[in-house]
Amino acid sequence: MVRVSVVGAGLGGLALAQGLRGAGIEVDVFERDPGIVARFQGYRLVLNPIGFQAVRDCLPTRWHPLLDEVVMDASAEQLVLDPWLTEIGRLGAGRTGIVVDRQVLRHLLLTGLTVHTDAAFTGYDLSADGTVQARFTHRPPVTADLLVGADGVTSAVRGVLSPRTTPTDTGVRFVIGRTPLTDEFASLSKAYGSKIVGDGVSLLLGAMRFRTPPQQAAERLAPEVTLPDIGDYVRWAMILPPNGSLEDLTAQDAVLSRMDGWHPELRALIEQADPDNSTLLSIRVVEPGERWTSGPVTLLGDAIHATSPTGGNGANTALRDADLLRRCLIEADEGRRTLLGAVDDYERQMFEYGAEAVRTSLDKLPAFLDASAAGVVRG
Repeated sequence: MVRVSVVGAGLGGLALAQGLRGAGIEVDVFERDPGIVARFQGYRLVLNPIGFQAVRDCLPTRWHPLLDEVVMDASAEQLVLDPWLTEIGRLGAGRTGIVVDRQVLRHLLLTGLTVHTDAAFTGYDLSADGTVQARFTHRPPVTADLLVGADGVTSAVRGVLSPRTTPTDTGVRFVIGRTPLTDEFASLSKAYGSKIVGDGVSLLLGAMRFRTPPQQAAERLAPEVTLPDIGDYVRWAMILPPNGSLEDLTAQDAVLSRMDGWHPELRALIEQADPDNSTLLSIRVVEPGERWTSGPVTLLGDAIHATSPTGGNGANTALRDADLLRRCLIEADEGRRTLLGAVDDYERQMFEYGAEAVRTSLDKLPAFLDASAAGVVRG
């Protein structure tokens, strides 16, 4: 029987844990935050066919109807607009996929799992019998056959396993937030999925509309699942110039200070945002470097291949990792291959497509930085 310890309760780590739990494999999740909802982990995501199928395959089939009820189809023309919403170009082919709210998906993935909070990872020791003992703050060491670092860009597990693999700060900052989707913003619909370019900045908007409010959908389709009470909203993100001064402004004020002369409805969208769900973030990437010798410790998601959000592939690649590692570990648990062979196969594939995901995301970043709409396909 394979025993797995997962460090990090983000989407990738939770999807892996759900997939292993469904296969009868013993798995525990350790999270450094003091509580599951200690910090906001929301906003809409666009899942491509690989990412969406991966999360479906990791979830119990009885929850598939619920998953289908709380997602929406994504289809956007990806226009380039000026600050008064006049079309000035196109970014190319429209982006399609499945739109899901990260917070809703995370709560679904948490259901039924054993998650130990306030458990910051501090190190691990390899044992002679091939197992690994992980150390955490505020709890005794834990022994497992495999330790999975799914603990994000600043991964503490990666710091021990592959210390020369470190994040690179692109220098680019962005502010992200969300605003309830009311009738007041109906006229902005053509801007959803598009890029609005101003003086040295880009504003990206995306609508999140639920077929059924998630809490109601769970009560009807899967009563054992508790989903957040959340309504339709607009997710907005402003890409800021590299190394620009933020003048100690709040997230909303940093955006509004760059929107002088913009369409009043765009300014109202930012003014009416939920300040608790608006934050300033840096764009950092992690590129997979030289592979370590395969053993009872591995990495998943942003811990090993963090992408720029302009690529739209970070969550998709983490979910792909989770599903691939799940399938490899099930084969090992069933005795069809060795555990080390399963981990090696996972890492070989993950390093290849993970590195490509990072490259693709960085290739797309310049188009969101140039106020003259670099990369625009002119009509």
